[in-house]
Amino acid sequence: METKNIMIVGVGGQGSLLASKLLGRLLLTKGYDIKVSEVHGMSQRGGSVVTYVRFGDKVYSPIIDKGEADFVISFELLEAARYTEYLKKGAKVITNTQKINPMPVITGAAKYPEDLEGKMVAAGVDLDVIDALSLAEEAGSSKAVNIVLLGRLSKYFDFTLEEWMTAIEQSVPAKFLELNKKAFELGRNA
Repeated sequence: METKNIMIVGVGGQGSLLASKLLGRLLLTKGYDIKVSEVHGMSQRGGSVVTYVRFGDKVYSPIIDKGEADFVISFELLEAARYTEYLKKGAKVITNTQKINPMPVITGAAKYPEDLEGKMVAAGVDLDVIDALSLAEEAGSSKAVNIVLLGRLSKYFDFTLEEWMTAIEQSVPAKFLELNKKAFELGRNA
């Protein structure tokens, strides 16, 4: 199998590391060679966070170069727009509709860009937009946006629901298990 590349992008504290860990566990159980790499800026200060997940028969490097990503999963609209140059032809961006102001917007030095969805579509980006925050809140916690987005991603893979649920069970604490399962199903069925 040719190597597949998934980028998970967001802002520090949104759960991208848990999402990549969960995805990695699932792919490992399916027998893929997998590499996961975290690259981030000021994640503790709300800065951009990027995680690479690469899988296939044999993967030699954890890094995804521009023009190589099959999927970009974004926790926030501006982060989705930032990483579109990493998409390969025919790739897909799955993004949350949430907008989180970066520091230049907070300080008044810049404005949050308008109509990011429209601009990405006009640039030829295959966009799957979901209000993951509302679905996470419906599941019981705004912190479950990451799992809602994985639920949405699951629609593009032929892994069974049971395989995804097992990965969730192996990745989240027992006290948050039902909440995360609900968040995943809401994202998958949205």
